[in-house]
Amino acid sequence: MGYRLPLDSLPANSRAPRGALCIEPRDGGLHVFLPPLKRAADYLELLRAVEATARALGRPVVIEGYLPRRDPMLQHFTVTPDPGVIEVNVHPAADWRQLVELVTAVYEEARACRLSAEKFLPNGRPVGTGGGSHIVLGGPRPKDSPLLRRPDLLRSMIAYWINHPSLSYLFSGLFIGPTSQHPRVDEARDDALNELELAFEQIDGARAPVERILRHLLVDATGNTHRAEFCIDKLYGDAPGAERPGLLELRAFEMPPHPRMALALQLLVRALVARFWHAPYDAPMTRWGARLHDEFMLPHFLWRDFETVLDDLARAGFGFEPGWFVPHLEFRCPLLGSTVVDGVALELRQALEPWHVLAEDATSGATARPVDSSLERVELRARGLTAGRHHVACNGRALPLRATDTPGESVAGVKFTVWQPHDGLHPTIAPQAPLTFDLYDSWSGRSLGGFTYHAGRPDGGLYQGYPVNAREAEALRGMRFVPHGHSPGAMAEPLPVPGRELAVTLDLRRKPTAT
Repeated sequence: MGYRLPLDSLPANSRAPRGALCIEPRDGGLHVFLPPLKRAADYLELLRAVEATARALGRPVVIEGYLPRRDPMLQHFTVTPDPGVIEVNVHPAADWRQLVELVTAVYEEARACRLSAEKFLPNGRPVGTGGGSHIVLGGPRPKDSPLLRRPDLLRSMIAYWINHPSLSYLFSGLFIGPTSQHPRVDEARDDALNELELAFEQIDGARAPVERILRHLLVDATGNTHRAEFCIDKLYGDAPGAERPGLLELRAFEMPPHPRMALALQLLVRALVARFWHAPYDAPMTRWGARLHDEFMLPHFLWRDFETVLDDLARAGFGFEPGWFVPHLEFRCPLLGSTVVDGVALELRQALEPWHVLAEDATSGATARPVDSSLERVELRARGLTAGRHHVACNGRALPLRATDTPGESVAGVKFTVWQPHDGLHPTIAPQAPLTFDLYDSWSGRSLGGFTYHAGRPDGGLYQGYPVNAREAEALRGMRFVPHGHSPGAMAEPLPVPGRELAVTLDLRRKPTAT
């Protein structure tokens, strides 16, 4: 099957009518516009003819036009420009070896194009580029999809993710919380878990397809089914003639900076699927309430919860080394600095903080919804405290320290405003940075020492651009942690800050309780 058209007879800006093959000379090459074809085999034969013609003429070729019909023998991937990122959707992997080759190739090709999955904020904080590393599960054909063959598999995964918030937050990007693009089911509505339990009962009874049962529960705050942690848009389709590919998309994952980090994450998901296939998960779902955005925004509680996930997999026969996932924790929650004061070790680490979408802002011809990114959270870890004597204060307020499983160790979080936006969640609250941490000695009524943490430049100036590499970013982070500058001499006893929702986090935006 061959096609030979006289190139000189076609105008430079011509377009062939629907159903016809069009070849145009442009920029020294050939632009080929493919017509719609009913069979994938005809499409492949046409491509062979186009490639043979381009090879004979010695010209590069660009293919445009209609895509081929869906066919099991065809695999494809897409490269699409998105705001700020290049989105690459790779074809499905049939086994682990092929998955390793795909992931490694994507990272290598990106590096060759001087692209990276990591960037740095002006103050040196490492973050992802915002590109999602969404994991899609399914089968080569709808009837082979484990999600359709075993509806209880999806039920097990949802319930397990509810009980282990580390799976929702440890591998995600900066934008998390109830108004993010991948909110948890229990972040949007107080009665969500009650409704979800009712839906699970319907799944057990197999009274309807699982997509119909869960469609209106796996959504974001606006009812969008695509912007959910568990996206089942491609699981079923209720519309007449709709495809049923049997695919599940896990959206709460961001592209990590290294391919082995991405592979470790995908291996974890594969192991969890295998674990639930052999032993469905039927434990009651935990009502975390305010603890969800209190404890699990702090790296200590995130890591402790994730270790229980690895222990659970080990008991099921899947051995994972915790060290494989330490790079994920260090990337999401980097160490900001540490010091020792009077035998007490103090360590400050970056924590997570949800960003809230604000009210609609009408602009010319469109409606925008800004995000409040003015808040930040850090975690303080103290080792060697003497009960009844030592207290840790931040800007003169007592930290609600909680003891860990390690004797003599306690952790607490600090939530504060970094900058004052004109239109934010609380536009009248001034920034609380820098943060001054003191080790208060109740026996002498004085500060034994401490440190100062700056959210920006210590001199109060503005950063000129972004760090050029990881070393400059690390140097900028080191400059913001000053192992001195505490409150000298005698100081007033640190006052607690009220807050029923935050039991282990100090919210500096609130006023302290007077004694």
